[in-house]
Formats: sequence, C-alpha cells, structure tokens
Amino acid sequence: MTTVLIIVAVVILLLAALVVYSRYKLKNMPKVEDHEKIITLTDKNFNQQIKGKVVLVDFWATWCAPCRLMAPALNDLASELTDNKYRVGKVDVDANRGLAQKYNIRSIPTSVIFKDGQEVARIVGVKPKATLLKEMQRF
Repeated sequence: MTTVLIIVAVVILLLAALVVYSRYKLKNMPKVEDHEKIITLTDKNFNQQIKGKVVLVDFWATWCAPCRLMAPALNDLASELTDNKYRVGKVDVDANRGLAQKYNIRSIPTSVIFKDGQEVARIVGVKPKATLLKEMQRF
C-alpha cells in the first residue's frame, strides 16, 4: 500500500513540475514582431479597414501567452495572402476596449472573420495557419 502511495505522490509531483515549467516557458516566450502586411486596427480605423474585403481580425493582448503562440501563424498567413481581397488585422483588446466590447470578445485569442464589414465567422483559441486560411477562403 505504501509503495502505491509513493508512486502516486511521485506522479503528482512530476505533473506539478511539468505544469510549472510549461507556464514559465509560455510566460517568457519572446514577442514576435508583426508581419508588414498585418494591419494594426484601432477604434479609429477599424470600420474603414474591414470594408470591401475579407479580413481576419485577431483580438489579442500583450500579456496573453496563447496570443504570442498565435503570432507566427498570423505572420505566415499574412505573408501568403497575395490577393488584395484577403487581409489580416490585429486588435489589442487592452488599448481598444470598445471594439472588444462591441464584438463581445470574452476570451483571447479570438479571431473574427469579417466580409464587407460584417462578421461571418469566429474562431476562439490558438489555431494553425491552415485552419485560419481554410476559414477565410470560405468567404
């Protein structure tokens, strides 16, 4: 019986150590600079920038580790979009709280696809570039 308890305790300690290590790695991830094709969206330019095209808008925050995980996929997506019909934009929810409230953003990262200024799809959480591209090309 004591052997089983020791094994269970060791497994629990290993899992706890793994969680702490994972959080440390996520928290200390380097910031990835946005690709030059990614539009920085604000309360002031949002409506103008999403008109007349399909725009994937990433709602994010600087303190959000999953948002930092998503940055390379967004950069790759933006670099691959050669048709001017498709664009990628980002909204910092801390700097643009009004937009986050208007579009009912409850968790981040949340990507919203707009077509001609209207929301047509919503993707919550970290997703690979292929998934984002597939969703955008539906419209």
